[in-house]
Amino acid sequence: MSTSRPVALVTGASSGIGKVAALELVAAGFQVIGTGRRTANLTPPDGVTLLDLDVTSDESVTALVAGVISRFGRIDVLVNNAGIGSAGAAEESSAEQARNIFDINVFGVIRMTNAVLPHLRAQGSGRIINISSVVGIMPQPYMAVYAASKYAVEGYTESLDHEIREYGVRALLIEPAWTNTAFDANSVRPDQPLDVYATHRQVFEEYMADAVETGDDPTLVAKAIVSAATDTKPKLRYPVGRTAQVATMRRLVPTRLFDRQLRKLNRLPA
Repeated sequence: MSTSRPVALVTGASSGIGKVAALELVAAGFQVIGTGRRTANLTPPDGVTLLDLDVTSDESVTALVAGVISRFGRIDVLVNNAGIGSAGAAEESSAEQARNIFDINVFGVIRMTNAVLPHLRAQGSGRIINISSVVGIMPQPYMAVYAASKYAVEGYTESLDHEIREYGVRALLIEPAWTNTAFDANSVRPDQPLDVYATHRQVFEEYMADAVETGDDPTLVAKAIVSAATDTKPKLRYPVGRTAQVATMRRLVPTRLFDRQLRKLNRLPA
């Protein structure tokens, strides 16, 4: 079953930003394949085909991408949206826990890119759209491991983009701020919590819950994804909502003042 429509493959499309992005891409004229870890009992949104995928498994990724190309004849856009949040002081996460977060947020992106890129190069066109975060461009106390994973996605994507432009393919970044999804509820908590950080960790979790509840509508992020997928002259970075303000502050505000404001926002001692 091939299709004349452009095909978008969206990981982590069973909920949150991925689900809304899938619908926005359908509205923009794409044939959309969305993935999730377990999709059998989910009702796919109109116009979206849901398939199982584990981005931490080489075998799962390889089989999924080959199956999509065989079934639909092409892939034009890959949206690497699957990811997981984490909260807690840096010292409270074991190396194993950090490795598991990176396996989804970073190596999952790399696995999917490596599987799809040969096809995009062969057809001479395509977009790889990686979901970063506002904490991929600024520090966030009590999210060190998650921030590190998003900084890694930023560096990987920008470097990759330089390598593949000559083949008609672009690698692009979406940078959401706090977004009204289940991000806080689904975030990993530290596996080796320490009493010394307990008070500040609790303060941060309350801050995160409030920031997510009052955060940007995921539709804003989804529309940025569509823009990245369809713009004739795409930008490397698509800051979403409040991220644009933060990016401007980091460029213009003196480092000492930015540091002071960050600590104040997180209720940390000066």
